[in-house]
Amino acid sequence: MHVLVLGSGVIGVTSAYYLAREGHQVTVVDRQPGPALETSFGNAGQASFAMSSPWGAPGIPAKAAKWLLQRHAPLKIQPSLDPAMLRFMIRMYANCTPERYAINKERMLRVAEHSRACLDEIRDATGIDYEGRQRGLLQLFRDDAQVEAAAKDMKVLEECGLRHRLLTEAQCVEVEPALARVPGKFRAGLHMPDDQTGDCYLFTTRLAEYCAERYGVEFRFGVAVRGLERDGDRIGGVVTDQGRLSADAYVLALGSYSPLVAESVDIQLPIYPVKGYSLTLPVTDEQGAPQSTVMDERYKVAITRFNDRIRVGGTAELASFDLGLPAKRRQTLEMVVGDVFPSGGDLERATFWSGLRPMTPDSTPLIGATPYANLWLNTGHGTLGWTMSCGSGHLLAELVGGRTPSIDTAGLDLSRYRAA
Repeated sequence: MHVLVLGSGVIGVTSAYYLAREGHQVTVVDRQPGPALETSFGNAGQASFAMSSPWGAPGIPAKAAKWLLQRHAPLKIQPSLDPAMLRFMIRMYANCTPERYAINKERMLRVAEHSRACLDEIRDATGIDYEGRQRGLLQLFRDDAQVEAAAKDMKVLEECGLRHRLLTEAQCVEVEPALARVPGKFRAGLHMPDDQTGDCYLFTTRLAEYCAERYGVEFRFGVAVRGLERDGDRIGGVVTDQGRLSADAYVLALGSYSPLVAESVDIQLPIYPVKGYSLTLPVTDEQGAPQSTVMDERYKVAITRFNDRIRVGGTAELASFDLGLPAKRRQTLEMVVGDVFPSGGDLERATFWSGLRPMTPDSTPLIGATPYANLWLNTGHGTLGWTMSCGSGHLLAELVGGRTPSIDTAGLDLSRYRAA
C-alpha cells in the first residue's frame, strides 16, 4: 500500500519508519527544505516518559491567574479575541478536575511507556547517534509546597509501576554533581531513572536518512500542503502548491498546522499551537554542567545535556502562530540556567529559538482513525512529541496495516471528542 505522510517532524518520520518497515511504500511531504525544521528542531531534548502529565490539573486555574502577574512565569497569554484560543482555554479548564486528570494521565503514560520501548528498539536496530543519554530525569523542588504537591504524581507513578525516588538535597547532588555549586537552593528532587535525553533534530534527520537508504522512503521537501480532497467516504488526494498528490492512505502529522488542513474536509481538530522557547549554549565547564535533564519545577524549565551543548527549554505561551523571539522570554531561560548551573555554559554564545507545540485540551495526542476510511491522525502531542514519537509511530503503523495494536488504544483517537 502507498502511504502519504504529511509532515516530516519527529512524528511524521517515526510514522514513516514503522510504515516502511511493515512493507508499505511511503512518501513524506513537507514544506520545509528538510526534516525536523519546525517544532522538532529546538525542543528541550528530554524524552520524559515518567514525567508525562496533563497540563489540565486540579489547581492549575488558580496557579495560572498568579503566573500571569509574574515576570518569570511558566505560562504567558497574549491578549487576544481569537475564538480558537478561547475554545482551547475553556476545554482545558474542563480537564482540570481530579477525575479528568487521572484519565488523561493514564492515557499519556500508556503511550509514553510504549514509546520508551520503541525508542530503545530503534536505537538498537538502526545504530543512529543523536547524542542520546539514558541517565534519567531529576525534577527539582525549591520549597516544601512543591514536595507535597509531588506526592500525587508519585502515587500515579507507583500505580503504573514506574521507577522513581524522592531525593534529599544531598542525594540530588549524587545524581547531578554540579548542583553542589548551588547549595541550599533546592529542598528535594524527584528522580526518574528510566527517562532519557537526546537531540530530537539529530534523531529525526538521521532516522529520515536511514528510512530513505534502508527502505526507499521518498521525501519530498519544499512542498506545502494546502488541503485534502474527499472522494465519498475516502480521501482522494492532497492539494499542494506543486500540484495534486495521491496515495492509498494518508497520515496527517503536521503538528499545529494539522487543524488547518483537516478543515478542508470538515474535520475539526481540537489542537491549539502553544509556543515554547529554548536556548542552546556550548558547555564551558564539564564539572559545572548537567549530566542529563534537570527540571526546575518552579519555572517549568528543563535543562538538558547533549555532548558539548546544553539545551534550556521552557515557557508555554498562547500567542496563536506567532514565532517571534521576545527578549523577556530569553531572560527567563537565562535566569534559570544561570541560577542552577551558573558555570556550565556560555550564555553569550547561546542561540535562541521558538516553536509551536500542537496541544490538545486534555494533553493526550490524537492517534488513529478519522471519519474517512483512509485518513489517519498522528498529531496533537503538545510538549511531548519527542517523548511519545516512537510509540505513536509504531501504533499508527499497526492501525494503518490492520494489525492488532501493541497497546490499548482506548481514548487515543478523535472519537473521544466526537463523543463529548
